[in-house]
Amino acid sequence: MKPAAWLVPLLLLMPGARAQEAVTRPSILLAIADDWGWPHAGIYGDPVVRTPVFDRIAGEGALFTHAFCASPSCTPSRGGLLTGQFIHRLEEGGNLHSSLAARFDVYPDLLEKAGYAVGLTGKGWGPGDFKAGGRTRNPAGPAVKSFAGFLKELPPSRPFCYWFGSHDPHRPYQKGSGRSAGMKPEDVVVPGFLPDDPEVRSDILDYFFEVQRFDRDVGDLVRLLEESGRRRDTILVVTSDNGMPFPRAKANVYDSGTRMPLALSWPAKVKGGQKIDAFVSLCDLAPTFLEAAGLKPPAAMTGRSLLPLLTSGEAEGRDRIFLERERHANVRKGDLSYPCRAIRTKEFLYILNLRPDRWPAGDPEKHVSVGPFGDCDGSPSKDLILERRAGDLARSFRLCFEKRPAEELYELARDPFQLENVADQASFAEAKKKLRADLGRWMAGTNDPRAAGDDDRWDRFPYYGR
Repeated sequence: MKPAAWLVPLLLLMPGARAQEAVTRPSILLAIADDWGWPHAGIYGDPVVRTPVFDRIAGEGALFTHAFCASPSCTPSRGGLLTGQFIHRLEEGGNLHSSLAARFDVYPDLLEKAGYAVGLTGKGWGPGDFKAGGRTRNPAGPAVKSFAGFLKELPPSRPFCYWFGSHDPHRPYQKGSGRSAGMKPEDVVVPGFLPDDPEVRSDILDYFFEVQRFDRDVGDLVRLLEESGRRRDTILVVTSDNGMPFPRAKANVYDSGTRMPLALSWPAKVKGGQKIDAFVSLCDLAPTFLEAAGLKPPAAMTGRSLLPLLTSGEAEGRDRIFLERERHANVRKGDLSYPCRAIRTKEFLYILNLRPDRWPAGDPEKHVSVGPFGDCDGSPSKDLILERRAGDLARSFRLCFEKRPAEELYELARDPFQLENVADQASFAEAKKKLRADLGRWMAGTNDPRAAGDDDRWDRFPYYGR
């Protein structure tokens, strides 16, 4: 019989068989990048970027091909991962530069109460003000100087929960760093929503440079884990919070903003060499970690444990994913959000733009944050499109910055970059009707305030990035 959760901290301090029973629980190491999008890893087939550590971890465990973040924005994505909940359930936590109320359970706190040592280096939950939510520390855990120091102070018998939050590959970049590292611009696969221009190719290389630096940092973590003798009994997850910081990617619910690299290994329990095509959400990680530790996930968690999928291939109900966003940066007059809800299946992406009268990337003039069209980070790629919006890059400007209709529908087999909206085509009317109904049922069934009425509460929540 497993010990009750409240007994675990005491058992960890006791010698003998019962203490050994407690410490069979796995440790958990999450390495999360900042703005790294799918498919930019060697194992996914990208011809330029090199990610040997990520590739190795995927080979030793499972590589996910259809993993998605909860929202294509740092704060809510990380909030969804930590709480195991859809972001519309997190109140102001659904916005960037917000807070996350203490009443929302996060998996590091729950594991700590069950006897785990908890630590954080780098970027945890955020950006935002966790104190405004009634918390005394970052929801991802207490800050420590380094993973090496954390392990050194840890009793050999005690499991840990550690969050390594890199700042790579978030902008700004050192221009030319990718080319200087030996990567060739002519080898870059330019996404269809960006102009195929030397400036864009070079910008992507600089992004790749920081992806590779993140991969090397993860390699240092793995080395320390192996030296500590804990590798076999540690669940190691490597992923990101949202898509690449380029126009029509980050802060958008297209695949370029929401589809994530994800690898998970647990040598003691999960067989290696798995390639998992089922749809999963980063919200699924919290219940996965808790279940692996022998704890029952709170009823409020909408995520589903990945353990049945990893150990027996059980993929029932994993043929779709739901996506959403609220206010990213504060870039619209009146502090307005750009609310979206979406459903992604193997065949289609259906998007419901709830305020199509607003600019999807922010107002053309600076409001509070960033600059014109401020939901899109400043970059050489953005500058190029804006400079040539009236000329040869008018199509790129339309795709990345102009207003969008209330409904978007993309047929993915022939349009993988989601460029041609077929929502108004008669041949897709039945598919659109079904997807819209499925999305509505999900919104109502998960208590989305926007399902019940014309609710713009996210516009009124404080913005702590001023």
